[in-house]
Amino acid sequence: MNKFGWIIFSLLAGSFLPIQAGLNAKMGKALESPVYASLISFVVGSAALILYILFTGQSVSWAGLKSAPPQAWLGGILGAFYVTVIILAFPKLGPALTFGLIVLGQMVISLVLDHFQILVPQQHTINIWRIAGVALIVAGVVILRKF
Repeated sequence: MNKFGWIIFSLLAGSFLPIQAGLNAKMGKALESPVYASLISFVVGSAALILYILFTGQSVSWAGLKSAPPQAWLGGILGAFYVTVIILAFPKLGPALTFGLIVLGQMVISLVLDHFQILVPQQHTINIWRIAGVALIVAGVVILRKF
């Protein structure tokens, strides 16, 4: 797939997050437990991935699993934290403020990861334009919060 295709898929994936949050929040309310709602979200997602793997014939390097660094396992914990926090925050803050803050958090940590070349193959130094981009996101979050 070319770069444009990945841009479209990335926008689509991003647009699904507020929908997922709303649906997960409804599940959390129905179950009266955000943690169980997160668990159900991951179980359903895992089942969908298993079906995708079976239908597409995906392969895996089990030997590679043994060589994965220990910190690579933290991805699942971070995902569980993210989904659970969203289930709790979404009904209290609403979709615009919740995801404004999420995007702000993503951009700040992304600048740090890029600048110090942590978990990324290529370094991108923090510069005034990147800081200005984050400042615009901060301004957006402030506007969403105030109005």
